[in-house]
Amino acid sequence: MEFGLWEKYYKEILDDFGFSREDDEESAKLLDEILSTEGCLTLNDLAEIVDFSDKFIVFGAGPSVKEHVEMLKNDYDLKDYVLVAADGATTALIEQKLVPDIVATDLDGNIDDILLANLRGANIVIHAHGDNIDRIASLSSFFNNVLGTTQAQPVGNLYNFGGFTDGDRAIFLAVALGASEITLAGMDFGDIVTKYSRPNLPDALAKADEFKQKKLNYAEKFTNWIAENEDVKLINLKE
Repeated sequence: MEFGLWEKYYKEILDDFGFSREDDEESAKLLDEILSTEGCLTLNDLAEIVDFSDKFIVFGAGPSVKEHVEMLKNDYDLKDYVLVAADGATTALIEQKLVPDIVATDLDGNIDDILLANLRGANIVIHAHGDNIDRIASLSSFFNNVLGTTQAQPVGNLYNFGGFTDGDRAIFLAVALGASEITLAGMDFGDIVTKYSRPNLPDALAKADEFKQKKLNYAEKFTNWIAENEDVKLINLKE
């Protein structure tokens, strides 16, 4: 999605959630400064790394993710796919001794598991927004092979492919990398959150609060936009 089109949705999100564009831009500027110092990937770099396939599997952190990971591990030849984990879904893969090719994260999942995935070869797509500027400052430098994204106007080394949550941003990323087919695993778009998306939950599952439910609604909206507007086949294992 081009930024000119995305910006219309972005303004809607800012108004709907009461987010600050200035905070988003400050976080993006900080991430760009860190990546300028530490080094980073470009989209072309990442495309070359994953050019072994144009079939992707994007893992969300919904209630079905554990079941889907186990099924895919047993029934699919995963070497034929580019595996993209949306933030906390990384943990579900690590539990099955699988390492994603890419992790799309705003750094609020299980950081130990994301670091472990990175150590074992995963490329990390770090997203900057106004609510995670502290995590950007304290954690970004610990990762290697990083590509940076923002939901505001792209700046410096950062990209904006479209998307709002880790899950739908991961799908937009797959499209930008040339995917012809994207299988969605753990993408429930319901009203339940898991320990994968909220590591501090006291239980494995919980009812999504109003804020989270609204985010999930946007994730479903943008996933449907991709299905309707991009030349890519979407297969949702939940359906």
